[in-house]
Amino acid sequence: MSGDYEDKPQPLIEHLMELRTRLIWSLAAFFVAFVGCFFFAKQLFNLLVVPYRWAVVWAGLDLSKSELIYTAPQEFFFTQVKVAMFGALVIAFPIIASQLYKFVAPGLYKNERSAFLPFLIASPILFLLGGALVYFFFTPMVMWFFLAMQQAPTEGEVAISLLPRVSEYLSLIMTLVLSFGLVFQLPVVTTLLARVGLLTSDWLREKRKFAIVIAFVVAAVLTPPDPLSQIGLALPTILLYEISIYAARLVERKRAEEALEREASSEIATTDKA
Repeated sequence: MSGDYEDKPQPLIEHLMELRTRLIWSLAAFFVAFVGCFFFAKQLFNLLVVPYRWAVVWAGLDLSKSELIYTAPQEFFFTQVKVAMFGALVIAFPIIASQLYKFVAPGLYKNERSAFLPFLIASPILFLLGGALVYFFFTPMVMWFFLAMQQAPTEGEVAISLLPRVSEYLSLIMTLVLSFGLVFQLPVVTTLLARVGLLTSDWLREKRKFAIVIAFVVAAVLTPPDPLSQIGLALPTILLYEISIYAARLVERKRAEEALEREASSEIATTDKA
């Protein structure tokens, strides 16, 4: 496989060598990003704790007394490793995606390459939008819900306080980021399926009521059991579904225009031969 993506048959050994090269570049990018993120792991974790601090303020609690704990000697170390891996994956994703594109591109026609490239750009942008929604809105709201369940010591009642562990808090925010990031890929996936003819905008419209029910069911599973959290995930999912319908309609319109152009070209060619 050459760098200019020539469309020509190539032996299996060259495909394997090209795959090895792309994997080496991807792993190298991930490793370099991991080392850098691990060096700043504490700072990155403190950045992830900011939504928790916002939730403490929302709950009207003393910010100076808010804390995260770890109960095993190695817990915070492995938490920093997870933070570094998560950050490295985010930082190295553009390089990994470009290596994937360079490996797949030689097997695509020129028009397929031009159609595939925008999805590589849209996918990380949508993922970051989902992560931003989690960071600035959803995580503070979820933590505020849990903090509001605390009980102050009174006569006849004991104090019940929330002392989150660093590993559990990281698992929560990573789960939310991945969940929202994957949900925000819905327009990309549906548009790709529409391009290959596996679904249509009419089919998506017909299944809208089922999609709404599924959105609320998924939100109920992934979020705390309060209406605000469930609506916070379900509404963006439904909005993305509507965007997917519109995107599929645009794809169908473009495919129809391309079909008309091909018919016109074939008629002109037939007329010239005659």
